[in-house]
Amino acid sequence: MNIIRFALRKPISVMVAVLAIVFFSYSTIKKINVDIFPQVELPAMYIAMPYGGLSPSYMDGFMANEFQKVLLFVSGVKNIDFKSIQGLTMMKLTFYPGTNMSQAAGEVSASVSRAMGFLPPGAVPPIVVRFDGSSLPVGQLVFESDQRSINEIQTLVLTKIRPVFVEIPGITAPAPFGGNARSIVVNVNPELMQANGLSPEDITAAITKNSLPSPAGNIRIGDENLMAPINSIARGPEEFLNTPIRSTDSRTLYIRDIATVEDAADQTTGYALVNGKRSV
Repeated sequence: MNIIRFALRKPISVMVAVLAIVFFSYSTIKKINVDIFPQVELPAMYIAMPYGGLSPSYMDGFMANEFQKVLLFVSGVKNIDFKSIQGLTMMKLTFYPGTNMSQAAGEVSASVSRAMGFLPPGAVPPIVVRFDGSSLPVGQLVFESDQRSINEIQTLVLTKIRPVFVEIPGITAPAPFGGNARSIVVNVNPELMQANGLSPEDITAAITKNSLPSPAGNIRIGDENLMAPINSIARGPEEFLNTPIRSTDSRTLYIRDIATVEDAADQTTGYALVNGKRSV
């Protein structure tokens, strides 16, 4: 009753208070950020280090151990956990709350570059991913076709569709999943390889040596200065067959003499099924 009496005695003051509450409530509601995934402080980073075929124990000793030596000195690191399987080491860096993650990301990149000098030959740079609420997907695009194979779709999405998303501010477009990467597969006949005194390393080295573009220089013809690059990269399986492996006084041994080559795809390691049909 006291509130009612006060309102009746001072109607103008009550009206001003009500209008002030309505005005500030409206202003506050407009400024509130609405997000499906609000910002949550999860100070963690992941490092994925691949090395094809290496056993888990070797991945621990030659990969995870070398990274652990340098990552310990990154500012704000609380824990380092790693798990190794065949051909892959996954490391998780947990940071103390309040750590400047932008600075930490720069230090992690520098430490990873330093550790690369101590890894076995052939090691590729690892994948460093910062994990937070914004890393979660907000949508998925599904691609399928009745005219193109799943491998062609995978290539088109990777080379044509994914770069389009670069123009959208703040977006991250991960690599497509579900298809198989195009690969030129060389199927070596073990009996022919042994009969010619070759090893798998000899064949790999021959393909690598003969599939390399190199700048040969320039040729001056009159007033013109022409570029003369050397591109020995095979354009298809037919040219791969003519790759020389070894030359002797009597003959030259080619890939076609011991192997077959086909334009195929890498081994399938995952499926993306939409409505029961393989998609990308």
